[in-house]
Amino acid sequence: MTLSRTSPVAAATRVRTTTRAASAGAELIAALPSPTGSASFVRDGDGLVGTGVFARTTVHGPDAAGQIARWWAEVSAGLEVRDEIGLPGTGPVVFVSLGFGDDDASVAVVPSVVHGRRDGTAFTTTLGSPGATPVRPVTTPGRVTYSDAFLSVGGFTGAVARATDRIHAGELDKVVLAHDLLATAQFPVDERFLLRQLARSYPTCWTFAVDGLVGASPEMLVRRTGRVVESRVLAGTAWRDEHGQGEAAIEAGLLASEKDLAEHRFAARSVADTLAPWCVELAVPDRPHPLKLANLTHLATDIRGTLDDRAPTALEVAALLHPTAAVGGSPRAEALALIRELEPHARERYAAPVGWMDSTGDGEFAIALRCAQVDGREVRLMAGCGIVAGSDPEIEAREAQIKMLPIRDALESRA
Repeated sequence: MTLSRTSPVAAATRVRTTTRAASAGAELIAALPSPTGSASFVRDGDGLVGTGVFARTTVHGPDAAGQIARWWAEVSAGLEVRDEIGLPGTGPVVFVSLGFGDDDASVAVVPSVVHGRRDGTAFTTTLGSPGATPVRPVTTPGRVTYSDAFLSVGGFTGAVARATDRIHAGELDKVVLAHDLLATAQFPVDERFLLRQLARSYPTCWTFAVDGLVGASPEMLVRRTGRVVESRVLAGTAWRDEHGQGEAAIEAGLLASEKDLAEHRFAARSVADTLAPWCVELAVPDRPHPLKLANLTHLATDIRGTLDDRAPTALEVAALLHPTAAVGGSPRAEALALIRELEPHARERYAAPVGWMDSTGDGEFAIALRCAQVDGREVRLMAGCGIVAGSDPEIEAREAQIKMLPIRDALESRA
């Protein structure tokens, strides 16, 4: 069935947007022609990648998501849409990467061409008449060296110790602190190289890229499909050590850890409490389940609800949820104040919503984790840990280093 959505804008000013079926072909990331400017949101081979720039905006402030939503409505109003597929993600799409705080920039990009795949259906969306972009070969970054960025390992350990003191003093229950690292490559870093390595090593994560922020997130903040809203909460982490501890023992340890269970409860409760007023029904499991990744195991809770008649868009729900206790802390205001005090750097778009939305309001937003900002030869990596009363500063510092391994391994790959 072909869906046509025509705006009230004068016909002479509208831009034709067409979505047609495409051959399945190679992996989606292989469709990206240029080393920079990639737009991607891919998991297990399905998802979207965008090339070219039809429209773009950068905004700041507490209403960044609202500013982007109004801008997107204006862009959409100038489009005449012919959609032969009619699935979430077909038709015009905007890729969004919100800033973590009010002072951090938020970016939205509408690609000229979007290649997508969903449940076995491949499609291509074009806006206007984009010219062919020459395909440049993917290049490797060469030798990579590392140095402290704004917060060294020692500085991070000290920040964790100060945070636990404040928690024991009763000022708050949990805070998530982030540590950063600067990588310098021999050659300018090709975003496609990182995306390809991340997608192959972490196929069950959401491999994303927007305006140079590249990563593979295990945490789906929100997926909206019509009235159905879903969120995956991750908090509480264990890693595989050199002694080869079995996965069953790791999972049992996590499920028995009061520290990890407490950290997870704060995160799951923050999502459920935010979604509940917007839903006619909401299913929240009583206990988390272990989620195994390539190098870590997390406690996970999958929340699912049905939105009421207000039916906020995916971007609106993402903005309501951000920052969850999984990336900020609890209570929210106290945790964010402590983050500003203890972190000597801006998070920019790290740990904030990143994803896509179509013109119907459907979309998917992950939390920008296991990621880095690419800027020529320099790559800034960031990772964080949830700090609660039972946190050990040395263990948390080790966990932060392990969470940087996906990007480090991708940078150092020679494949």
